[in-house]
Amino acid sequence: MDGSYLVVVGSLFVFQLLFHVISPRLSTLLSWGYTRLSQAQKTEWHSRCVSTIHALVVGSLALYILWFDDDVNRDRIWGDPRLVKVNIAIASGYLINDLMLLLWHWKTLGDRYFISHHLAALYAYQYVLARGLLPYFANFRLIAELSTPFVNQRWFFEVLGFPRSARLVLLNGVAMSISFFLVRIAVIPSYYQQVASSFGTDAFHRLGLGPQCAWIVSSLALDILNTIWMYKIARGCWKILFLSHKHRKTELSKNS
Repeated sequence: MDGSYLVVVGSLFVFQLLFHVISPRLSTLLSWGYTRLSQAQKTEWHSRCVSTIHALVVGSLALYILWFDDDVNRDRIWGDPRLVKVNIAIASGYLINDLMLLLWHWKTLGDRYFISHHLAALYAYQYVLARGLLPYFANFRLIAELSTPFVNQRWFFEVLGFPRSARLVLLNGVAMSISFFLVRIAVIPSYYQQVASSFGTDAFHRLGLGPQCAWIVSSLALDILNTIWMYKIARGCWKILFLSHKHRKTELSKNS
């Protein structure tokens, strides 16, 4: 078995261990509100803990590669993919793990957008793992994971009963909206500029029709989903900020 696929299997095992063993034990010890949650909430709690750990690992490694891996940045289509393949393998193990959880706990975790997102990503990533193609572009997509911890933290605050007007909740909501926009939306023009500059080159033609279609179709699908999520996040953040401002004005008028 190719080394990158061993990493996929290994990461799948680690994420299963985190979900079933480590997160339940640590959550019981460290979170005052965890024991009061329903079983369905605990299931999603562990899923989001695993999601946060995965996002921090692959997002940080993606940034490191983008900043310091000269071979990948010099040749975006055929550059040395060794470190990128490790990162993609970790991400693939997580996606398989999450698909298993989504299907097994469909009533609690099921979401058709997540299924579409995971399948589109896995479809594209298999070209990186199997043939080492498009390392720069595959790695670039993983930077988007850096917004995930803030998304998960919003859910943690909500399920623990924090009021939406609480300062920590408001700060996290703003950080979530800004980070999501920066790593998933604002980078879209730059990403497709790099894609366009690769069209028609010898390196592009050497890919073949299958990888070319996987690259473009999966990129468009992921960006459409990200745009939908960005709209929902921005609308939710605006509502919370507006309600918080309205609440403060009401309190001030009562006290005056």
